[in-house]
Amino acid sequence: MQSSQKTPASKCKRLGAPLFLNIYQTFYSRLEVREEEASEPLVAKRFDLSRYRSFFAGLFSAQGIKYLEKWVAVGVLIGLVCGAAALAFFWSIGLLTNLLLTQITGYIPPKPAGEGLTHFTLPTNPLLLPLVTGLGGLLSGLIVYSLAPEAEGHGTDAAIHAFHYKKGEIRSRVPVVKLIASALTIGSGGSAGREGPIAQIGAGFGSLVGRILHLDEREKRITLVAGLAAGLGAIFKAPFGGALLACEILYLSDFEVDALIPSFIASTVGYSLFASVTGWTPVFGQAASYSFHDPATLPLYGVLGVLCGLVGILYVKCFYGVNRLFAGLKVPSVVKPALGGLLVGVIGIFLPQVLGTGYGWLQLALEGRIEAPPLFFLLIALIKIVATSLSIGSGGSGGVFAPALVIGGFLGAFTHSVFSPLLPQLQLTAAPFIVVGMMAFFGGVGKAPVAVILMISEMTGSYYLLVPSMIATSIAYIVTGSNSIYRSQLPSRLHSPAHKMVH
Repeated sequence: MQSSQKTPASKCKRLGAPLFLNIYQTFYSRLEVREEEASEPLVAKRFDLSRYRSFFAGLFSAQGIKYLEKWVAVGVLIGLVCGAAALAFFWSIGLLTNLLLTQITGYIPPKPAGEGLTHFTLPTNPLLLPLVTGLGGLLSGLIVYSLAPEAEGHGTDAAIHAFHYKKGEIRSRVPVVKLIASALTIGSGGSAGREGPIAQIGAGFGSLVGRILHLDEREKRITLVAGLAAGLGAIFKAPFGGALLACEILYLSDFEVDALIPSFIASTVGYSLFASVTGWTPVFGQAASYSFHDPATLPLYGVLGVLCGLVGILYVKCFYGVNRLFAGLKVPSVVKPALGGLLVGVIGIFLPQVLGTGYGWLQLALEGRIEAPPLFFLLIALIKIVATSLSIGSGGSGGVFAPALVIGGFLGAFTHSVFSPLLPQLQLTAAPFIVVGMMAFFGGVGKAPVAVILMISEMTGSYYLLVPSMIATSIAYIVTGSNSIYRSQLPSRLHSPAHKMVH
């Protein structure tokens, strides 16, 4: 009859800790050897490295070592390819912005601190803005709809859809088409961001690497996510947040755990390559002054979270409402982005702040260089929603992440400008509210609360606002409910075809 007493080894097995079990068994076997040696006469022995090598080999299973050998190599390769793609995309946007916006309309948009000088020049020929934005939309539409129709829109949704429903497959031409079309949209002044394009570009190159290496279906899905992470981590100079965002953004309330390690590796390599060329300063510069030191301000951040959640619902409804409107127009698909761009240009005549990514204007707000009444900040946030819906919802190529940050940041500036005169004893400053607004808004509409907090912290060079950001982002996430800017997200891994094949 077997004894019911549990040994330390059986406890380890019951707890599901193979690493600790290997350590125990290896150490225990070494202990038995030493007990046998103790009965023998003490003689001088030559140092035997193999005995100690067996101990360290026991710390990692053969399967774990093989996994690391494989994914370190694959992750480095994906990181290098996607880091180079991020550089090409970044330079293309700068080149086309200069050729189209600056040379034709005289508009020099401000840049964030980590990408250049924050000075700007308002359009000297503002009436030409609709012509430029319309031309950018037309060229983008011609390229996309004639070469790769799946490259239209904001890109991230297409990458998520490919992960769940296309076995991690993205056509090889898509990354190149997406790069050119998105650079045209953003460079001509379209209200769009770099996240969506680089997500699809990175995911496309990750998928291509998987095919070249003849990986299986599950592994190609992982290379897609790793490519997505490398692109995001590089172009936003946020390797940790970029990797987490790539794994979190696939679901409404879950993580793609299998892709975490490859994503960390690829994102780190992509970021290192990109920052080695463009500089190591975070996108919005070093922000040592951003801090949280007064719990009395937490209710105000809670109010900001509610505001971001409500406006986030408006963002989603407006974006897909405009998308349905343009889908129903009886005109050729290539013309629709031109119409959207034309309307955005008309808005830009009166509010050039909504053109392009808007990061430079967000930087000026962070530095307190925009002096305006509260309604101005709210107006910019609301009009940015309309402009983004027209630029991308019409079929143009660009991301929704940058506009979401601008919307959230200006909602934060609005919240600060309302409460600051009402509560002078709290000595409120605008920058913390702007940063937390950026986190809360995208955390709500993107359904990625964990990743976005870390990603924005990296982009602003400050981790001192984690407490208020957790409050505001959690509230915004709850208020937005099932409203997500990414329609291809699934509730969890249990709902994904990517995991049904495993079970």
